[in-house]
Amino acid sequence: VSQKVTIKTPTGLHLRPVWNFMQGAMQFKSHVTFRYRENTANAKSVLSVLGACIKSGDEIELVCEGEDEKEALTSIVTAIENGLGE
Repeated sequence: VSQKVTIKTPTGLHLRPVWNFMQGAMQFKSHVTFRYRENTANAKSVLSVLGACIKSGDEIELVCEGEDEKEALTSIVTAIENGLGE
């Protein structure tokens, strides 16, 4: 399953919101990736998420594959829409 979502944190995905993003993804068994521009990255890897250099207002597409994919997608999208703790 997949869904596009806009990053709403004022400073984009720097370390603190990346940690919250990753923790959200890691609690699920599903494989969680995201697409940004031409790249696909592992949402459970801090280096992959930070390396994407995602800024406030950028749109990413989350992709979840596995036994709890729907729950994972809903949870992560909700966390992003709520500002990832920022």
